[in-house]
Amino acid sequence: MPAPAKHPDALSAASRTIDVDMELSRLQSLLPPLLSVIAGMVDLTGFFTLGKLFTAHVTGNLVLAAAVAVGGGPPNVAQILAIPVFIFAVAATWLIAEASNKRGPILLRLLLEVQFVLLVAVLIFSIITKPSADPHGLMAGIAAMIAVSAMACQYAMLRLALPKVVSTAVMTGNLTNAVLLLMEASKGRGTLSDANADHLRQTLRLLVGFLAGCIVAAIAVGFLNDWTWLLPAALAALVIAIR
Repeated sequence: MPAPAKHPDALSAASRTIDVDMELSRLQSLLPPLLSVIAGMVDLTGFFTLGKLFTAHVTGNLVLAAAVAVGGGPPNVAQILAIPVFIFAVAATWLIAEASNKRGPILLRLLLEVQFVLLVAVLIFSIITKPSADPHGLMAGIAAMIAVSAMACQYAMLRLALPKVVSTAVMTGNLTNAVLLLMEASKGRGTLSDANADHLRQTLRLLVGFLAGCIVAAIAVGFLNDWTWLLPAALAALVIAIR
């Protein structure tokens, strides 16, 4: 007796699932290094032009705020505000994802567009107001909060759309993982399991990407000043264009 034919809708659904999985796998390989470069550019540009504030590292702002509080100096309001703003931006990104009812590559593209809009907003605002002229002033604080929101969006985006990807901005954890994996490889005479070898490759690419972003931004700030925000915004546009 012949086997019953599979329903065309079931075949179509299975095909779409396979296509989505393949697309996610490709994006997990291509996007994180570029996002890491963006994070490095944003972090260093903000540090140099917005009053020594870390736009991609909440931990750094906590340390700086605590050091000022203990030292008795005037508090940097932007460093303190960066923490609740980061929390609010992560929550807002989640709300956008939920409201869109999108998943996988489609959700990823949407959140990449949100990050791009925020980075363009920092660029336009910085060109108009020139916050680097007064790094601890109101305009610098507003620019910093927009940049912090862009990085919060990137953090949340990876957790929501590419949960298997290593963090593109937490370099302390990435460096720790890389060292531990290299030590594990030395113990096994240079061999690692496929999963660990892949994890090491991902981590090293992100470390190199973040460092490259910092170096490029450090050079650019000396020539472009507030226009340096053009670099991460342009790279964010390139990331959106990747299919």
